Amino acid sequence: MYWDQPPTPTDKRPKKIYMYIPKHFYPKELVPPDIFNQRGNQAIELIDERVLITLDKLRETFGTCVINDWMFNDEGRYTQSGLRTSDSDVYSPTSQHTFGRAMDCKFKDYSGEEIRKHVIENKALFPYITFIEDDVSWFHFDVRNCERITLWSPNTKKAVLV
Repeated sequence: MYWDQPPTPTDKRPKKIYMYIPKHFYPKELVPPDIFNQRGNQAIELIDERVLITLDKLRETFGTCVINDWMFNDEGRYTQSGLRTSDSDVYSPTSQHTFGRAMDCKFKDYSGEEIRKHVIENKALFPYITFIEDDVSWFHFDVRNCERITLWSPNTKKAVLV
């Protein structure tokens, strides 16, 4: 079964390497509709494991969080807040979203600024976050290969290490 979990220490099943399955997010929340329609739950393979681990930690720390909401009802507004493909209006060939290494999180009880401040002040809780966007209402993070943590503003195009 696709969603089976790793064996327990007393489990007699053969040992094999398991992929990380997020505890708090379904694959369809992290990819655009066309990708989910093509791949179903296997779409999770397109998202970097470090992103999935970080999403679970963010959810456990801050509560309800929306990435994409296209599947919940006809009023779903977000389709490109996770993985982005070349047919997206906001596609960029160098965006970390393109590689499944970035998410735009909208939290129910916290602003993007509150999340950024907490993450920067508690870096050890979020060891995979290397890059954060500033000056946006959501919380954008990614796990690119760069110095931690780079805070970049899309408005000023300036980056600083925090």
